[in-house]
Amino acid sequence: MTATPPRALAPKVTATAPVRLDFAGGWTDVPPFSEREGGAVVNAAIDLRVEAEFEPGREGLLLRAEDLRQAARARHAGELVLDGTLDLHKAAVRMLPPGPGTLRTRSSVPPGSGLGSSGALDVALIAVLSRHRGEVLTPAELAREGWQLEVVEAGCPGGRQDQFAAAVGGFHRFTFSGAETEITPLPIDRGTREELERRIVLCYTGRSRVSGDTISRVMAAYERGDDAVRAALFDLRELADRMAEALVAGDLPTVGALLLANWRAQQALDAGMCTPEMAALERAMMGVGALGGKAAGAGAGGSMFFLMGDDPEAGRQAARAQGMEPLPVRWSEAGVLTC
Repeated sequence: MTATPPRALAPKVTATAPVRLDFAGGWTDVPPFSEREGGAVVNAAIDLRVEAEFEPGREGLLLRAEDLRQAARARHAGELVLDGTLDLHKAAVRMLPPGPGTLRTRSSVPPGSGLGSSGALDVALIAVLSRHRGEVLTPAELAREGWQLEVVEAGCPGGRQDQFAAAVGGFHRFTFSGAETEITPLPIDRGTREELERRIVLCYTGRSRVSGDTISRVMAAYERGDDAVRAALFDLRELADRMAEALVAGDLPTVGALLLANWRAQQALDAGMCTPEMAALERAMMGVGALGGKAAGAGAGGSMFFLMGDDPEAGRQAARAQGMEPLPVRWSEAGVLTC
C-alpha cells in the first residue's frame, strides 16, 4: 500500500509595523482619563520596525523573540501561562490560536525605548496571526485588537496611540473618547516633513523603563483627584491641538516650544518622570541650540528627541558626548505591512 504523503503546510506569513514619535498629548490616551475626559495625541510613525512571522509546523508551538533571546514552547496555545516571559506572544496565540508552528519576532529598537515598540509588536502579532487564519482586518481593527491584546489579554496598562500609529503610519492627530478613536491625518507639506526629519535628533538614554509602573502611579493619582496631575493631563490634551496647528503651518520654532511645554507637563505627572541621564541630555542639547525636546512615550527613561535649530550635527555630537548614539529618524507613511 502506498503511504499517503503529508499534507502541505500553509505558507509563512510576515508582518512589520513602525514605531512612533509622539509630538504632544501622550498620556491623555490612557484610561481612565481618555474614557472620562477625552484625549488627544499628535504623533508620527518612523521607519524603525518591529517584525513578526508565523511559520506553520506539524506539531507543537514555539515562540521566539530573537532580539530578546527568549523562547517558550508548548504543545498548544492553551498550555501557555503568562509569567513575565513573552507575555504578549503568549497572549496573542491564546487570543488567535494558530495551530502548530513557530512564531518569531524581532525589533530594530531597544526594549523600553519609549517609542511604542510594544504597541507595534501588538499590531504585528495580530496582523500575522489573523492573516494566517484567513481573517482580513482593517488598520483600525488591527489597532483596536492590538490594544485589546496588550491591555486586556496581557494585562499591561497603557494607552491607544501606539497601536494606531503602528497600524496606520504617517502623521496624525488621534482623539480618544470612551472606546472610540478618531483618526485625522495631518496635511504637513513635504518641505516641513523633510526639515523635521533633518533637524530631529533622537537618542536612547541607555536606561529602559517599565512604562506600566509609571502609568499605574499616574492614573492612580488622577483617580484620587490629585490637582497637579489632573491639571497636567488637561494641559497635555490642549498641547496636542496646538501642536497639530503648528505642524500643519510649518512653524518649527513653535513646534520646538510646544515640545518643551509638553515635557514640562509630563514631568508634573510623576516625580520619577525625568531621570538624571535625561536631565543631563536635555541640558546638553539645549546648550547647542535645540528649539525644544521631550521624552518619547511615557518618560521615566527610554528615549528623548529634540528639534534642533540650523545645526542638527551639533545636537548629534552633544548626544554622543553624553554616551548616546542617535537613532535614525525617517518618517513612515506606511503602517503595518503583511505578506
